[in-house]
Amino acid sequence: QVHPVESGGGSVQGGDALTLSCVASFGKSRCMGWFRQSPGKAREGVAIIHNGGGSTYYAGSVKDRFTISRDSAKSTMYLQMNNLRPEDTAVYYCTTKCWRNNFGRFFGDDWGQGTQVTVSS
Repeated sequence: QVHPVESGGGSVQGGDALTLSCVASFGKSRCMGWFRQSPGKAREGVAIIHNGGGSTYYAGSVKDRFTISRDSAKSTMYLQMNNLRPEDTAVYYCTTKCWRNNFGRFFGDDWGQGTQVTVSS
């Protein structure tokens, strides 16, 4: 089984921008997205895209700062992150297998190794 491969993380200052990339097999996936996890916290979905219609969902903490997109021809998903804040510090993971529970929370499966994003103030 081929897992997603994330890249593009790094250490930046608050207010800077980064673009993460994820190479993955889209297949017939409907729900794809980016999650993040910081120490002591649960993994959370921050940006989700519907592979068919392209509709998107963003967590409130990143809305208007992060943008998710995908290029099916390149089997690549992106996360453009602008105006980064220290609280965005986390390991970022992508997945092409996600779903939403009845309470509106997103979950995912089939993770890559993630890419570390560190934002200093």
